[in-house]
Amino acid sequence: MTPVAATSLDQIVTIVSGLPRSGTSMMMKMLEAGGLTALIDNIRVADEDNPGGYYEFEAVKQTRQDASWLKDAKGKVVKMVYRLLYDLPKGYEYRVVFMRRNLDEVLASQKVMLNRHGKDDGAIKDEQMAKMFRSHLAEFMSWIPRQSNFQMLEVDYNQMLAEPANMVAKINEFLGGSLNADAMAGVVDPKLYRNRK
Repeated sequence: MTPVAATSLDQIVTIVSGLPRSGTSMMMKMLEAGGLTALIDNIRVADEDNPGGYYEFEAVKQTRQDASWLKDAKGKVVKMVYRLLYDLPKGYEYRVVFMRRNLDEVLASQKVMLNRHGKDDGAIKDEQMAKMFRSHLAEFMSWIPRQSNFQMLEVDYNQMLAEPANMVAKINEFLGGSLNADAMAGVVDPKLYRNRK
């Protein structure tokens, strides 16, 4: 982990990434509380699955075709599913806070959300989904160290809930040390830790 200089935070694009349902929305809220401006469009509103909001920005899904949103992203934080990071262009410095969560919990949380919205038809079994996720993550973890304009910090969601102060300190150091650590830690709400394994 190589932290950035505090004065250069406004020159980088900070990205929160990870698997779906791995705590990325919580991390976005934490970084916003810490002082970073969140790049969001509020199209997807808060609901029972994400009471604090989803913190999404639709333009990231079209990055391969149109990356013009990046010119306004320096000094800000944006959420991107890890598969979209492959589409990010050279010419920018990226710092990725990558959320890790127990895979069984990820699958359970995703199933609850899909069921609530009537979208889980059971076509893909948990075992198949877990195998796919592991394969994709292994590929991603092999790719990202070879990208000279990326630096990444992995953050364990489960550990964050257990030891928020320690984990926030690591994130703050990674991003230059200028964030409000107390405000970030204050966002962590163990009551929202559902679908445990």
